[in-house]
Amino acid sequence: MPRLFVPPLLRPFCEGEEEVVVDGSTVLEAVQSLNAQYPGTLERLCPDGKLRPGIAVTVDQNVAPRGLAQKVSPESEIHFLPAIGGG
Repeated sequence: MPRLFVPPLLRPFCEGEEEVVVDGSTVLEAVQSLNAQYPGTLERLCPDGKLRPGIAVTVDQNVAPRGLAQKVSPESEIHFLPAIGGG
């Protein structure tokens, strides 16, 4: 089952957990699984059904170009990071 690493600002809503084992075959399904365990986390990460602006998601150490639709495997690691911009 995929492991979802909880962003620091979301940890108070997840009883301080840094990582949670979740179900799902996409990032969205993994976040929905997290929300089933810790209600309210889905709305904090994905208001209006989209990844919150300023947050990037990585799957297995690669930026997920498909965002919430990105496929994950049972061995995947999912991280949410502040998006980095620059010029």
